[in-house]
Amino acid sequence: MSGRGPSARGRAGTAAPGLPVLTDHRRGLTITFVGGLLLTIDIPLIRLAGTDVWTFMFVRGMMVFATLWLYWLWQTRARNRVMAFVNGMDGLAAGVLNALATVSFMTALYNTTAANLVFILAFNPMVSAIVSRIFLGERIGLATWPTIAAAFTGVLIIVHDGLSAGSLFGDLMAFVTACLLAVSLTIMRRSGKDMSLMPASASLLSACLALFMAQPWTLNAVQWGWMSLNGILVMPLAMALMALGTRYISAPEVAMFFLLETVLTPVWIWLLFSESPSRASLAGGAIVITALTLHSVWRLCAGRQRPGRVRLAR
Repeated sequence: MSGRGPSARGRAGTAAPGLPVLTDHRRGLTITFVGGLLLTIDIPLIRLAGTDVWTFMFVRGMMVFATLWLYWLWQTRARNRVMAFVNGMDGLAAGVLNALATVSFMTALYNTTAANLVFILAFNPMVSAIVSRIFLGERIGLATWPTIAAAFTGVLIIVHDGLSAGSLFGDLMAFVTACLLAVSLTIMRRSGKDMSLMPASASLLSACLALFMAQPWTLNAVQWGWMSLNGILVMPLAMALMALGTRYISAPEVAMFFLLETVLTPVWIWLLFSESPSRASLAGGAIVITALTLHSVWRLCAGRQRPGRVRLAR
């Protein structure tokens, strides 16, 4: 890895005799796995809330901000822990990018199918690898280029299908979201700081963007219930865990846990709303998932041959 980024070499933690040592890398993988699993129920909860994009973005943004702000107060006042709410310029930049990603994500969700959205977002790891190469000087290995080409082909198939299905705008917004998240993850990775509270500023900014178009007074009790579950529990925890994961593992590795959302979200949507993706969307999604899965397996095999060493791309 480049000397400009924080070291990704795992450091052994303490463990009881007979138990495996939890290295920083394993800790990062565990944190981001839980965060990625929680993200899989985000879109179903948005659909269950059944409100317009601006109202949802405003209400959820304020809920996420309030939840993380109260957590920060508890940590700094009750436990006397030094914890930055906005961690420097890197934290501010990541917050702005995540706020913009929230806007493009919500716009995509209301203008394309859930399957198209998560399939295109799965291209995130490959965008992260390219962005890391540009801004961090990380080398992109030979095995990554065919993966990028294959995944991009899958995305093109989905977007082309959107031309006839009338979802082209939503598909393009999904691609913009993937790019914004990739840049944000790379900035957080470069900083090496604890970015677990970054979603607070991002959520506040996205809520401010939606403020003048939101109509929270139109929500009923059931809608408030679904939005509270999403905004107070699921998203603050998921976003904080994904942000914290960048402290221990590389941005492309964190991005790969979005594959959980890619695989599971269409299943939840099909079970709850009987929404089935088109054949072209399934074909493009299958190409993306297969390419990224094979790339992940390659990375795992390479990692076992080089214990303790983490690269952004192989």
